Amino acid sequence: MDPTTTFCPNLACPARGQIGQGNIGIHSRKDRRFLCTECRKTFSASKGTAFYRLRTAAETVTLVVTLLAHGCPPQAIVAAFGFDERTVTRWMARGGGQGRAVQEHLVEQPRDLGQVQADEIRVKKLGAVAK
Repeated sequence: MDPTTTFCPNLACPARGQIGQGNIGIHSRKDRRFLCTECRKTFSASKGTAFYRLRTAAETVTLVVTLLAHGCPPQAIVAAFGFDERTVTRWMARGGGQGRAVQEHLVEQPRDLGQVQADEIRVKKLGAVAK
């Protein structure tokens, strides 16, 4: 648990989103909880992730979601691990939602590209491809 890499998730906190400012402390190592010194709210280390409020180990959930991502049918995971099919489906939805959020935050943001090099440009002219 490293409080310097964590920020307060409280929407009303004036220090929300600020990393490494010294406003986050450790509230409980055993329960993996942090404390924001600005708004005095505590929050879980897994807050905002696909693992938030899950009782199953993060490694197991990661393994199941990885198998699903590689095409393993949920019924096979249910038979192998003994989980309920609805649980596996919820984990799949959580993993997909987390992946979507990361994609939107990191990849789909407009960026100033500066200089871009195009290796090959093809232009359609009158139904043919010009080279």
